[in-house]
Amino acid sequence: MTYPPLAEVRKTLRVDWYRSPIEGAKLRELSKRSDLQGWLQAGGHLALFALTGTLVYVFWAQQIWLGFALALFAHGTVGNFFVGVAPHELGHGTVFRTKRLNKFFMYLFSLLSWWDPFDYASSHTYHHRYTLYRDADRENILPLNPTISPAVLLQLFTVNLFTRRGRNFGKGGGLFSTIWVTWLGALGKVGPPDALVTEWIIALHTDQPAQHRKSIMWSRILLLFHGAVLVVSIATGQWVIPLIITFFPFIATWAHFLVGLPQHCGLRDDVPDFRKNTRSMTLNPVLGFLYWRMNWHTEHHMYAGVPCYNLKKLAHEIAGDMPEPRTLAGAWREMWQIHRRQQTEPDYQFDTPLPPTVKTDHKDTVDTAASSIGELAPEGLR
Repeated sequence: MTYPPLAEVRKTLRVDWYRSPIEGAKLRELSKRSDLQGWLQAGGHLALFALTGTLVYVFWAQQIWLGFALALFAHGTVGNFFVGVAPHELGHGTVFRTKRLNKFFMYLFSLLSWWDPFDYASSHTYHHRYTLYRDADRENILPLNPTISPAVLLQLFTVNLFTRRGRNFGKGGGLFSTIWVTWLGALGKVGPPDALVTEWIIALHTDQPAQHRKSIMWSRILLLFHGAVLVVSIATGQWVIPLIITFFPFIATWAHFLVGLPQHCGLRDDVPDFRKNTRSMTLNPVLGFLYWRMNWHTEHHMYAGVPCYNLKKLAHEIAGDMPEPRTLAGAWREMWQIHRRQQTEPDYQFDTPLPPTVKTDHKDTVDTAASSIGELAPEGLR
C-alpha cells in the first residue's frame, strides 16, 4: 500500500475527536503536574530497579544461583517497563512540574533501555493526533497478532533473543534485533526487521529531518554507553554488570508484553472515537505502577495532557460516558476471539459496545487542556 507524504496528510486530514465531557475546571485540576508525584513514580521505579539490580549482584557475588536467577527475573520484569513506558510519559512532559526533571529522567530511562526518544516523539505525536488513521498513524499497524508461539513464550519468560519489533513500533524487539537496528540508526540507515515499520520510520525521517539527525546521534550514544559497560565488565571480570545495566530489557519481558499489546489490538481504525480504537484495563497496583498507569489508555488518549498519576481519577470522572474497562484476562480473551474471527473475515474489527447512557455528538471545546498532548511534539510538529 502506498501512503501520502506526512506533510500532505497534515494539511488535508482533520479528525474531529469525540472526548467525554468533563468540566473545564476539573480537567485543569487533573492536568496539574507535581514534582512530588513525579518523584514517587519515576524515582520509585528507578529505586525498585536499583534494588533488584543490587540483589542480582549480591546473589552473584555470593554464588547463590537460585537466588541469582530469581533476582534476575525480577530485575528484568521491573526494568522492562523502561522500554517505551517510562520514556512515553516523560516524553509527554506531564510527569514532573519541573521540565528539566522530565527531560533528565526521559533520557536516563531511554539510555538504559536502548530506547530512541527522538523517532518516538515524531511517531507518537502522529499517533495521538491521528490515532489509527492509516494515512497518518502507523505506530501500530493493524491487525496485530495476539497469538503466542511456544518459541516466543519461552523467550518472554527467559531471554528475548530473536523476536522482532513487528507491527507495533513502540514495543521494542529482541536483543539481536535491537542491537542491529541501533547500529543501522547510528549509520543513518533504516532496515529490517519489519518492512512496514521501516516504511513508517523512513516517512518520519523524511517529514522530520531534524529529529532524524538527533536520532542518529542518540543511536551512537547508545552504542558508546553500552559498549563502555561491556568494556568495564571485561576489564574487571564482573560479567554480571552487563546483565544488570545493558541486557535487562531482554530478560523476563512477559509482563510488559501482556499489558502492552491490548492497547489497540483488534479494535477499529479510521474512527474519531477513542472508545472504539483504544482499550482501557484494570490492573493490580503493582502492575499499574510499573506500567505508569497506562492501563487507563482510552482516558490517556482522550486527555493526553493529564499526568499518569491522575488517570484513574479522570476515569472515575467520565466513567458514565465510557465502556466498562476490561480486566487483563478479559482483554486477552477478547483479542483472541477477534483474531480467530479475522482468520475467516480479514477486514473484521471489533466495535466496542457503548452503554446506552453515553454521548456521541462531537462538541468542540474552548479548553485547550482537552486536546493537549503535553510537550510531546518535536519542534517541527508544533
